[in-house]
Amino acid sequence: MKPTIFLSLLLISVISISCNQKLEFTIENEFLSRSLSVENGKLQTKQLQNKISGKVLGPENNVEFQLRISQGTDTEGTDVVLTSEDFSVKKVLVDENKKLGFLLKNKEYELEVEVYYEIQPNNFYANKYLKIRSAKTFTLERIDVEAVALKDIYQPYQMKQITAWGPSKWRPGLGQPLFTKESATFWGTEFPASHNFVENSTAYCGYLLGKEIQAEETYITYKSVVGVGDDANYIQDTFLEYIDKIRIRPLRLQVQYNSWFDFGNGVTKDKFASSVEKINQELMIDRNVPPLRAFVIDDGWQNARIDWSEKAWQVNDSRFDLKFETSFENVKNAKSNLGLWLSPGCNFGGRPAVPIMREKGLEALDQYMSLAGPKYMQLLEDRMLELTTQGVTYFKLDGLFGHLNRREFDFNGADYGVPTMKQLDTEGFKPADERLNDKKYDELKTYYLVAGTERLMQIFEKQHKVNPDVYIVVSNGAYLSPWWLMYTDAIWMINAGDAAGGSNRTQELVYRDGVYYDTWVTEKTQFPINSVFNHEPKKTKTGESVQQFSEYLWMNLSRGTGFVELYIKTEKLSESDWDVMADGLKWAHKVFPYFKYARMHGGNPKKDEVYGYAGFNVKGGYASFHNPSKTDVQTYSFTLNRAFGLNEKLDKLTVSSPLSNAEEMDGETISRDEEVEITLNPEEVKILEFNQTK
Repeated sequence: MKPTIFLSLLLISVISISCNQKLEFTIENEFLSRSLSVENGKLQTKQLQNKISGKVLGPENNVEFQLRISQGTDTEGTDVVLTSEDFSVKKVLVDENKKLGFLLKNKEYELEVEVYYEIQPNNFYANKYLKIRSAKTFTLERIDVEAVALKDIYQPYQMKQITAWGPSKWRPGLGQPLFTKESATFWGTEFPASHNFVENSTAYCGYLLGKEIQAEETYITYKSVVGVGDDANYIQDTFLEYIDKIRIRPLRLQVQYNSWFDFGNGVTKDKFASSVEKINQELMIDRNVPPLRAFVIDDGWQNARIDWSEKAWQVNDSRFDLKFETSFENVKNAKSNLGLWLSPGCNFGGRPAVPIMREKGLEALDQYMSLAGPKYMQLLEDRMLELTTQGVTYFKLDGLFGHLNRREFDFNGADYGVPTMKQLDTEGFKPADERLNDKKYDELKTYYLVAGTERLMQIFEKQHKVNPDVYIVVSNGAYLSPWWLMYTDAIWMINAGDAAGGSNRTQELVYRDGVYYDTWVTEKTQFPINSVFNHEPKKTKTGESVQQFSEYLWMNLSRGTGFVELYIKTEKLSESDWDVMADGLKWAHKVFPYFKYARMHGGNPKKDEVYGYAGFNVKGGYASFHNPSKTDVQTYSFTLNRAFGLNEKLDKLTVSSPLSNAEEMDGETISRDEEVEITLNPEEVKILEFNQTK
């Protein structure tokens, strides 16, 4: 008996399996197929077919999943690693959603695992997940939903810095995908805090959990994913296309004002109102810029010196109305919405509330609150949902697990379910103890990151139900996993300060773009540039020339992030400053459809090499170029092709520029695969637009 299961025609509901049966199954669509077999009671993937590239993958092992179980993360010598080969298949299951499943049992540990495979007709990727239960209580330390050996599998992102202390040394390496070099596939786990890695040519797609599972309780894992593309050289593009499909809300252009550079933590409702009125007059009324998506009150609206043990993040009523009534009216008059800064971990302006909450029995660490503490996190959830219901449409969540230089970890929360590892002898350690930088504590620290991430995800999902148009930014102390976008809209770019340092605009650009280069080129972070929070553009004084401000602003916008937050000193801007800003924001609205495909090109900004950004769709695109050298004229060449980001449907393009310094290119027609040269003076920025030639 060798039935074949197709997605479009699933006829089998349950098949009981005897130990001597040999069965084969295939689940597929027009993009990919996965063929499985059951032989001698063992389940294994026989073949994965990438129908787009025509490549076939044959796993080098027989393992479908791997579990590490124990009697507790703090109980030494009890951990056991089990794979699918330690289980016997008892039934084939197909549920009402047409998922192919298998029931496996392990008698020795009284474990049952249901393995489900699912694929949708129009998706170039497929998912897999497990349902795990036991007749007795046990601890599930780590789950690898996939543990597949492939000859061409590799791990593009290699960094792992889970540090408590250290400036710009925060690279946890969580939630990054795996790729194949020849067969053009990507692999991973749809969970921001997953740890997907390659060891001995085996892809492990899973995560640490450390959770105690009660007898007869069913634990459902996060889903793994395998996706296929047409060319292994461009599998990153395919992966980012997948991320765009699964994100909780579509990519949007979120242009907004933030009060921090105007007032710092001294913001009040009157000061805020004056900025809203001024910006609305200068940009929207006088210069016809589309209304901002939000005006944001940053750190300073809260009263952190009172008791938050019953209600967290209370308003300082000497500065703002308790329900922000005046501020809501202000932004409504500007045809906009209200946004708020808030620190989930009570960092920055939330720190004064921590000692009081600690006295009241809430789960405090040192300077911050625990993101895994059930009492505090329930208060945080209640408050964030209340604010969302009141009409706050944007949340800047600053200081999650710490900030740029310092992180805190909860490793003593056994009473409320945080995994502990007393065998590591952390007695006397503080939550940000420098000794925690040692990699031997990485597992312990990751357990907390997983627990905190899961709790935040729950809040974000509930906010989305209240307002499907809410915009959530996970800021300082977060980490760059693309699977955050299943719950949020933009992520802090990590390891960069709020304000780009430097004595002029070139140095400011080089500072920020240098971090971009480190993050995406050197470290190979797999995250869409279009969803980065980069703390710019800023304009805090007047006096620079129109050309200088224009080049800075356009270069900044050309990075392609859909999250544009204006850090300005409203009353210090001149008429020409407002003119430039208005023109720049109009340009961002015009080319925003290209931001979806934005990427960095060229050399290293910190080495005075010409670099820039580019993005294209089926209608055209743009490219920016910056020569960071103070003294040298540089000629830069690029080929207008797929590697540069050119869409496959474009062939001939006409060039124009929104700035006045690229007259030599204006009106030129460039064909696909043509090599182009552009000359830049020292510290010059040029912007080119490309439109399909009619």
